[in-house]
Amino acid sequence: MFRRPVLQVFHQFVRRESEIASSLVLERSLNRVQLLGRVGQDPVMRQVEGKNPVTIFSLATNEMWRSGENEAYQMGDVSQKTTWHRISVFRPGLRDVAYQYVKKGSRIYVEGKVDYGEYTDKNNVRRQATTIIADNIIFLSDQTKEKA
Repeated sequence: MFRRPVLQVFHQFVRRESEIASSLVLERSLNRVQLLGRVGQDPVMRQVEGKNPVTIFSLATNEMWRSGENEAYQMGDVSQKTTWHRISVFRPGLRDVAYQYVKKGSRIYVEGKVDYGEYTDKNNVRRQATTIIADNIIFLSDQTKEKA
């Protein structure tokens, strides 16, 4: 007689707790970027008061395609689009290596994540900025060498 209501209350409690626990489970997500390109400027290291220093440089990636009717035969004009990416390196060891060895014209591979932020410019206007936060950098070659 007393046993049945206790079991019902227990089952309701367990069901309610499992619903709460399942709602607290975080979904998995992914924010990952892989870029292969050439460095557009020598890196600079900046430090804002009270924050860790950051190494910043730009990286150009190119996209090429053929336009025209005979794309299967590789005829037509070749078009190219260059996209510039702002790379920020916060990790202490990687930040210092990037500052010392990344040079304008170097071909590098960067892995990281996309970060969308805001800042206030010199004229007190709020601006948005997209930055790649680098987790890994692989050096593929030295600067492009000019032929004599």
